Amino acid sequence: MPNVHGTPIWYELLTSDQDGAQDFYAKVLGWTIERPQMGPPGVDYRVGSAKDGPVGGIMRMPEGAPMPPMWLIYFGVGDVDAAVEKAKGLGAAVHMPAMDIPDVGRMAFLADPQGVLFYVMLGFSPQESHAFQDGMTALPGHGVWNELASPDQGAAVAFYGELLGLRQDGAMPMGELGDYQFWYAGDTRIGAVMPQMPGGSAGWLVYFSVDDIDAAHRRLESAGGKALEGPSEVPGGSFTILSADPQGARFGLVGPRKTA
Repeated sequence: MPNVHGTPIWYELLTSDQDGAQDFYAKVLGWTIERPQMGPPGVDYRVGSAKDGPVGGIMRMPEGAPMPPMWLIYFGVGDVDAAVEKAKGLGAAVHMPAMDIPDVGRMAFLADPQGVLFYVMLGFSPQESHAFQDGMTALPGHGVWNELASPDQGAAVAFYGELLGLRQDGAMPMGELGDYQFWYAGDTRIGAVMPQMPGGSAGWLVYFSVDDIDAAHRRLESAGGKALEGPSEVPGGSFTILSADPQGARFGLVGPRKTA
Protein backbone atom coordinates (compact mmCIF):
# COMPACT_ATOMS: atom_id res chain seq x y z
CA MET A 1 0.00 0.00 0.00
CA PRO A 2 1.58 3.32 -1.03
CA ASN A 3 2.03 6.19 1.39
CA VAL A 4 -0.45 9.06 1.40
CA HIS A 5 0.43 11.57 -1.33
CA GLY A 6 2.77 14.21 0.08
CA THR A 7 4.12 12.11 2.94
CA PRO A 8 7.90 12.23 3.46
CA ILE A 9 9.11 8.77 2.42
CA TRP A 10 12.90 9.16 2.57
CA TYR A 11 15.58 11.42 3.99
CA GLU A 12 18.98 12.02 2.43
CA LEU A 13 22.12 13.69 3.71
CA LEU A 14 24.46 15.36 1.24
CA THR A 15 27.80 15.58 3.01
CA SER A 16 31.44 16.41 2.38
CA ASP A 17 32.57 13.47 4.55
CA GLN A 18 30.63 10.22 4.22
CA ASP A 19 32.76 8.27 6.68
CA GLY A 20 32.55 11.03 9.28
CA ALA A 21 28.80 11.39 8.80
CA GLN A 22 28.29 7.64 9.06
CA ASP A 23 30.13 7.52 12.36
CA PHE A 24 28.31 10.59 13.69
CA TYR A 25 24.73 9.52 12.92
CA ALA A 26 25.35 5.97 14.08
CA LYS A 27 26.35 7.39 17.46
CA VAL A 28 23.73 10.13 17.75
CA LEU A 29 20.65 8.42 16.26
CA GLY A 30 21.62 4.80 16.89
CA TRP A 31 21.42 4.00 13.20
CA THR A 32 22.85 0.88 11.63
CA ILE A 33 24.47 2.07 8.40
CA GLU A 34 25.16 -0.20 5.44
CA ARG A 35 25.91 -0.07 1.71
CA PRO A 36 22.96 -1.70 -0.07
CA GLN A 37 23.45 -3.84 -3.17
CA MET A 38 21.24 -1.64 -5.31
CA GLY A 39 21.24 1.70 -7.07
CA PRO A 40 23.52 3.05 -9.79
CA PRO A 41 26.82 1.17 -10.23
CA GLY A 42 29.85 2.96 -8.84
CA VAL A 43 27.85 5.20 -6.50
CA ASP A 44 28.79 4.98 -2.82
CA TYR A 45 25.37 5.27 -1.18
CA ARG A 46 24.89 4.36 2.45
CA VAL A 47 21.58 3.63 4.14
CA GLY A 48 20.86 4.39 7.78
CA SER A 49 18.28 2.25 9.56
CA ALA A 50 16.52 2.49 12.88
CA LYS A 51 15.72 -0.75 14.69
CA ASP A 52 12.59 -1.33 12.61
CA GLY A 53 13.79 -0.32 9.16
CA PRO A 54 15.54 2.17 6.87
CA VAL A 55 15.17 5.90 7.35
CA GLY A 56 17.66 7.78 5.20
CA GLY A 57 20.70 7.80 2.98
CA ILE A 58 24.15 9.34 3.20
CA MET A 59 25.66 10.54 -0.06
CA ARG A 60 28.88 12.39 -0.79
CA MET A 61 28.39 15.80 -2.37
CA PRO A 62 29.85 16.26 -5.85
CA GLU A 63 33.09 18.22 -5.97
CA GLY A 64 32.38 21.92 -6.35
CA ALA A 65 28.70 21.55 -5.41
CA PRO A 66 27.12 25.00 -5.00
CA MET A 67 25.30 24.10 -1.78
CA PRO A 68 26.53 23.34 1.75
CA PRO A 69 26.04 19.93 3.40
CA MET A 70 22.32 19.46 4.04
CA TRP A 71 19.46 17.10 4.69
CA LEU A 72 16.89 16.67 1.91
CA ILE A 73 13.37 15.26 1.99
CA TYR A 74 11.77 12.92 -0.56
CA PHE A 75 8.00 13.38 -0.75
CA GLY A 76 5.90 10.50 -2.01
CA VAL A 77 3.77 11.03 -5.12
CA GLY A 78 1.74 8.71 -7.30
CA ASP A 79 3.17 9.94 -10.62
CA VAL A 80 6.61 11.56 -10.66
CA ASP A 81 6.41 12.81 -14.25
CA ALA A 82 3.05 14.44 -13.66
CA ALA A 83 4.34 15.99 -10.44
CA VAL A 84 7.34 17.48 -12.27
CA GLU A 85 5.12 19.03 -14.93
CA LYS A 86 2.79 20.41 -12.29
CA ALA A 87 5.71 21.79 -10.28
CA LYS A 88 7.07 23.55 -13.37
CA GLY A 89 3.68 25.12 -13.96
CA LEU A 90 3.68 26.36 -10.37
CA GLY A 91 7.06 28.04 -10.77
CA ALA A 92 9.44 25.35 -9.54
CA ALA A 93 12.86 24.66 -11.05
CA VAL A 94 13.89 21.16 -12.12
CA HIS A 95 17.44 20.30 -11.02
CA MET A 96 17.16 16.63 -12.02
CA PRO A 97 14.40 15.41 -14.34
CA ALA A 98 12.43 12.29 -13.56
CA MET A 99 14.64 9.21 -13.63
CA ASP A 100 14.60 5.62 -12.43
CA ILE A 101 17.03 4.23 -9.87
CA PRO A 102 17.05 0.43 -10.33
CA ASP A 103 15.30 -1.47 -7.53
CA VAL A 104 14.59 1.81 -5.71
CA GLY A 105 12.12 4.09 -7.47
CA ARG A 106 11.47 6.95 -9.85
CA MET A 107 12.39 10.41 -8.62
CA ALA A 108 13.08 14.02 -9.55
CA PHE A 109 15.01 16.79 -7.79
CA LEU A 110 13.23 20.15 -7.63
CA ALA A 111 13.42 23.61 -6.11
CA ASP A 112 10.26 25.40 -5.05
CA PRO A 113 9.62 28.95 -6.33
CA GLN A 114 11.62 30.34 -3.39
CA GLY A 115 14.61 28.11 -4.20
CA VAL A 116 14.16 25.44 -1.51
CA LEU A 117 15.34 21.99 -2.63
CA PHE A 118 13.34 18.76 -2.31
CA TYR A 119 12.64 15.49 -4.13
CA VAL A 120 9.46 13.84 -5.36
CA MET A 121 9.53 10.06 -5.55
CA LEU A 122 7.51 6.95 -6.30
CA GLY A 123 9.14 3.90 -4.75
CA PHE A 124 9.13 0.59 -6.61
CA SER A 125 8.52 -1.42 -3.43
CA PRO A 126 4.87 -2.32 -2.75
CA GLN A 127 5.56 -1.76 0.94
CA GLU A 128 4.85 1.53 2.69
CA SER A 129 7.81 3.66 3.73
CA HIS A 130 8.20 4.16 7.47
CA ALA A 131 11.12 6.60 7.29
CA PHE A 132 8.73 9.23 8.65
CA GLN A 133 6.61 8.25 11.61
CA ASP A 134 4.00 10.12 13.59
CA GLY A 135 5.76 11.78 16.51
CA MET A 136 3.29 10.38 19.05
CA THR A 137 4.23 6.78 18.28
CA ALA A 138 7.61 7.05 16.53
CA LEU A 139 10.53 4.84 17.37
CA PRO A 140 13.96 6.42 17.95
CA GLY A 141 15.89 7.35 14.83
CA HIS A 142 12.92 8.16 12.59
CA GLY A 143 12.03 11.48 11.03
CA VAL A 144 9.07 12.85 12.97
CA TRP A 145 8.78 16.53 12.00
CA ASN A 146 9.46 18.39 8.76
CA GLU A 147 9.81 22.14 9.09
CA LEU A 148 10.06 24.58 6.21
CA ALA A 149 11.47 28.07 6.69
CA SER A 150 10.32 30.13 3.71
CA PRO A 151 10.83 33.74 2.64
CA ASP A 152 7.22 33.70 1.40
CA GLN A 153 5.09 31.64 3.74
CA GLY A 154 1.85 32.21 1.88
CA ALA A 155 3.37 31.19 -1.44
CA ALA A 156 4.85 28.06 0.15
CA VAL A 157 1.48 27.04 1.58
CA ALA A 158 -0.10 27.45 -1.85
CA PHE A 159 2.72 25.66 -3.73
CA TYR A 160 3.03 22.58 -1.54
CA GLY A 161 -0.73 22.41 -1.15
CA GLU A 162 -1.24 22.32 -4.90
CA LEU A 163 1.70 20.01 -5.67
CA LEU A 164 1.71 17.60 -2.74
CA GLY A 165 -1.74 18.05 -1.29
CA LEU A 166 -0.33 19.31 2.00
CA ARG A 167 -3.11 20.83 4.03
CA GLN A 168 -2.45 23.77 6.32
CA ASP A 169 -4.54 23.51 9.47
CA GLY A 170 -3.88 25.35 12.71
CA ALA A 171 -1.05 27.61 13.76
CA MET A 172 1.02 28.71 16.74
CA PRO A 173 1.65 32.46 17.02
CA MET A 174 5.30 33.52 17.29
CA GLY A 175 4.68 37.21 18.02
CA GLU A 176 6.41 39.61 15.66
CA LEU A 177 7.97 36.66 13.80
CA GLY A 178 4.58 35.55 12.48
CA ASP A 179 2.76 32.22 12.73
CA TYR A 180 4.07 28.66 12.84
CA GLN A 181 1.56 26.97 10.53
CA PHE A 182 0.96 23.21 10.74
CA TRP A 183 0.89 20.92 7.71
CA TYR A 184 -0.97 17.64 7.20
CA ALA A 185 -0.64 14.88 4.61
CA GLY A 186 -4.03 13.23 4.76
CA ASP A 187 -4.88 13.00 8.46
CA THR A 188 -1.25 12.97 9.66
CA ARG A 189 0.46 16.12 10.84
CA ILE A 190 3.88 15.97 9.20
CA GLY A 191 5.36 19.33 10.14
CA ALA A 192 5.00 23.05 9.67
CA VAL A 193 5.94 26.10 7.63
CA MET A 194 7.31 29.25 9.23
CA PRO A 195 8.69 32.56 7.98
CA GLN A 196 12.41 32.62 7.26
CA MET A 197 14.05 34.17 10.31
CA PRO A 198 16.13 37.37 10.05
CA GLY A 199 19.67 36.26 9.29
CA GLY A 200 18.50 32.68 8.77
CA SER A 201 18.30 30.61 5.61
CA ALA A 202 15.36 29.12 3.75
CA GLY A 203 15.05 25.36 3.64
CA TRP A 204 13.63 22.16 5.08
CA LEU A 205 14.71 21.01 8.54
CA VAL A 206 14.17 17.39 9.62
CA TYR A 207 13.70 16.48 13.28
CA PHE A 208 14.64 12.94 14.29
CA SER A 209 13.14 11.13 17.27
CA VAL A 210 15.24 10.22 20.32
CA ASP A 211 14.13 8.49 23.52
CA ASP A 212 16.02 10.80 25.91
CA ILE A 213 16.84 14.37 24.86
CA ASP A 214 19.59 14.88 27.43
CA ALA A 215 21.35 11.63 26.53
CA ALA A 216 21.06 12.59 22.85
CA HIS A 217 22.52 16.01 23.67
CA ARG A 218 25.55 14.35 25.22
CA ARG A 219 25.95 12.02 22.24
CA LEU A 220 25.65 14.95 19.84
CA GLU A 221 28.46 16.90 21.45
CA SER A 222 30.75 13.95 22.16
CA ALA A 223 30.48 12.95 18.48
CA GLY A 224 31.58 16.40 17.33
CA GLY A 225 28.22 18.02 16.61
CA LYS A 226 26.81 21.25 17.99
CA ALA A 227 23.61 22.21 19.75
CA LEU A 228 22.64 25.49 18.07
CA GLU A 229 19.49 25.96 20.17
CA GLY A 230 18.02 24.02 23.06
CA PRO A 231 17.06 21.74 24.57
CA SER A 232 13.80 23.71 24.40
CA GLU A 233 10.42 22.49 25.60
CA VAL A 234 7.66 22.38 23.00
CA PRO A 235 3.89 21.90 23.37
CA GLY A 236 3.16 18.34 24.41
CA GLY A 237 6.08 18.08 26.80
CA SER A 238 8.85 17.01 24.43
CA PHE A 239 12.13 18.86 24.02
CA THR A 240 13.94 19.84 20.83
CA ILE A 241 17.54 20.61 19.93
CA LEU A 242 18.43 22.45 16.74
CA SER A 243 21.68 20.73 15.82
CA ALA A 244 24.55 20.75 13.33
CA ASP A 245 26.69 17.77 12.43
CA PRO A 246 30.51 18.08 12.15
CA GLN A 247 30.22 18.99 8.45
CA GLY A 248 27.64 21.71 9.13
CA ALA A 249 24.41 20.01 8.02
CA ARG A 250 21.53 21.14 10.21
CA PHE A 251 18.90 18.83 11.67
CA GLY A 252 16.76 18.57 14.77
CA LEU A 253 16.41 16.15 17.65
CA VAL A 254 13.14 15.73 19.53
CA GLY A 255 12.27 13.57 22.51
CA PRO A 256 11.28 13.47 26.17
CA ARG A 257 13.38 14.55 29.12
CA LYS A 258 13.75 11.54 31.38
CA THR A 259 13.78 12.17 35.10
CA ALA A 260 16.20 10.36 37.40
